[in-house]
Amino acid sequence: MGGGLLVVGDVVTDVVARYGSALAHGTDTAARIRTLPGGAGANVACWAVRSGCTDVRLLARAGADSAGWHRGELERAGVRAFLAVDDAFPTATVIALVDAAAERTFLTDGGAVLRLTGEDFVPTMLDGVGRLHLSGYLLFAAVSRGAALVALRAAVERGVPVSVDPASAGFLGELGPQRFLEFAEGAELLLPNADEARLLTGLPGPEAAAAELSRWFPRVVVTLGARGAVVAAGGEVVGRAPAPPVREPVDSTGAGDAFTGGFLAALLAGADDLTAAAEGCRAGAVAVATVGGRPPVRSPRPPPVR
Repeated sequence: MGGGLLVVGDVVTDVVARYGSALAHGTDTAARIRTLPGGAGANVACWAVRSGCTDVRLLARAGADSAGWHRGELERAGVRAFLAVDDAFPTATVIALVDAAAERTFLTDGGAVLRLTGEDFVPTMLDGVGRLHLSGYLLFAAVSRGAALVALRAAVERGVPVSVDPASAGFLGELGPQRFLEFAEGAELLLPNADEARLLTGLPGPEAAAAELSRWFPRVVVTLGARGAVVAAGGEVVGRAPAPPVREPVDSTGAGDAFTGGFLAALLAGADDLTAAAEGCRAGAVAVATVGGRPPVRSPRPPPVR
């Protein structure tokens, strides 16, 4: 297929707290804590570069408090950053509580992410782009949803294929599955995890859910964590990709983003869906063995002090 990848999504300051014992309510629990650059959209963009895509762009909104830091980290990762700077709201922050099994639970402050506007998107951002990817987080609030839909419509008008990641089962439940499906109309690829696929369809099995969702979207890939991914099209499952084993999982934060970045990079390089899904699973396995949501790089610069 060729062309670059434009991600319209989010940058987030991640505070990752890894703890071994059960949380002790009302007192202290020992943890290893790091502050790292994150955000579903930004993570996807960085993993796409790591997976071989040489032209990756990100449109997102960050607070003036840390926009410079985030821009620098994205550029060091090889991402061309279009960051709108918000003087009124700080950059989004996520506290990721990661237990001994590497499972994460998020506390999320959307901050500037949800203030991305249609005016922040410029149609020339699509010049030379082979795919547009939308982070579903933008669809959960009216202002940022407007920006996402402007970008989606512009891509469809140009014939640029669009993928959407539902992003959060929790927020998806609050919005409502039917509304989400309506907002994502026009996308040719949906990339939910198993929980999101079940919520969107009401079907208990991820395979059945993937097949059902492929009646709404031409292609659907449902990620299953350690069990790999299921690919569906035309109302039926067309293949499965296994996940490589991970000897020492440390943090599942960003594993789905890594899959998406690896998958989309492979598609742009001309791979078929099953080959691309295998590449996505390989990226996801690397992510689970890495603290934070971005690919392993030399230590990031410390974030600015607020």
